[in-house]
Amino acid sequence: MLLNSQSTRSLLRAVDFEYAPQRFTVYTARDLGRIGQLERLPAELRYEMKVVSSVLPFRVNEYVLRELIDWERAPEDPMFQLTFPQRGMLSDAHFNRMAMALDSGLEKKELQVVANEIRAELNPHPAGQLENNLPRDEYGEPINGLQHKYKETVLFFPSQGQTCHSYCTFCFRWAQFIGDKSLRIATTEAEKLYSYLRHHPEVTDLLVTGGDPMVMKSKQLKAYLEPLLHPEFSHIQTIRIGTKALTFWPHRFIFDDDADELIELLHHLVLAGKHVAIMAHYNHWRELDTDVARAAIRRVRATGAEIRSQGPLLAHINDNSDDWAKLWNEQVKLGVNPYYMFVERDTGARRYFEVPLYRAWQIYRDAMKQVSGLGRTARGPSMSAGPGKVEIQGVTEINGEKVFVLRFIQARDHDLVQRPFFAQYDEKVTWYDQLRPVQGQALPFLEAAR
Repeated sequence: MLLNSQSTRSLLRAVDFEYAPQRFTVYTARDLGRIGQLERLPAELRYEMKVVSSVLPFRVNEYVLRELIDWERAPEDPMFQLTFPQRGMLSDAHFNRMAMALDSGLEKKELQVVANEIRAELNPHPAGQLENNLPRDEYGEPINGLQHKYKETVLFFPSQGQTCHSYCTFCFRWAQFIGDKSLRIATTEAEKLYSYLRHHPEVTDLLVTGGDPMVMKSKQLKAYLEPLLHPEFSHIQTIRIGTKALTFWPHRFIFDDDADELIELLHHLVLAGKHVAIMAHYNHWRELDTDVARAAIRRVRATGAEIRSQGPLLAHINDNSDDWAKLWNEQVKLGVNPYYMFVERDTGARRYFEVPLYRAWQIYRDAMKQVSGLGRTARGPSMSAGPGKVEIQGVTEINGEKVFVLRFIQARDHDLVQRPFFAQYDEKVTWYDQLRPVQGQALPFLEAAR
């Protein structure tokens, strides 16, 4: 039985704790000198941040600075590592090249040329997403701002959502944030999305992503999503919204001027029969450890939308089983569904964060031993490679040879889904295209993943 309108409105607007709303204040690379907490760090570290943030995007807000980072533990603190640039995020060659350019006093445009040359060498769009995932309309013309890799799911990148409340240092979509339009995936042409969905009844899931769609005003998000309630889009069963806002700005769901409008939109979509899934990015249990973050989760869940959590395994941040087990256990307690543990993708600052596949599997397995069945919904470790999502299922022996056991959780070729395959065991391997076949067996679509 549905709640009546008055009780529904009361439930969705309730905030069950005292909290002084914060004004959203953001800092970018040009503001590093204005972040007072950094003054406690050595000048050399601050200089390194300046160099790295000249290449990779940096953005942090006051909530992250005050409530998530433990400054007594910086720079080792995991939330500091998650948001602030570190020298190891660039190779020595790239770091020295950018440092030399900065120290030589080049003009802004000349510095940008150097930065762009370095960025081009960091695989800004991995897994062939610009070449292989770009859908075409009924006339064969490419549709910018959409991605269609798997039959059932289309990704939509609204232009108004192509930034975030803060940036993750590991982000595989970092190329969206550096101001290079040739690298950006985005669109304001919603009608092209609707037209594409009309012509593709096999699509059941729409993922609105970015950046972060939750940086958009609620009325903008509403304008994109409400047309999907028309009967011609009955095949769209699930609306997914990818976001880090539950971590980086939970106020979005409670105290922002249009927070009530956002909550009512989610509730309206659910009541209209859509499955609404908030695909929340979490990397450490500390992200759940504030009153406002927990209240935001409760408020979203009150709409009938579900929250699924995902995030990569990262050196310097969460590369131990205890942190993952605590994250998943806390999420289950709060009603958040653990969904994916990813392997850090082969782009951007990958060299700083990557963990060998054998170790990723060990961490995942040891974490699983510490959670109940409700926490074991998290799949992984999973690599989002060119041909699909490849899960490391374990290590075993075949005819006396030690091997990785793998399978495709999802794939461009549906015949590959859930079929196990094997690769040579190698403790140095960190990504799919480094795997080697066993006893002459071909690895599925290996060339497509390069």
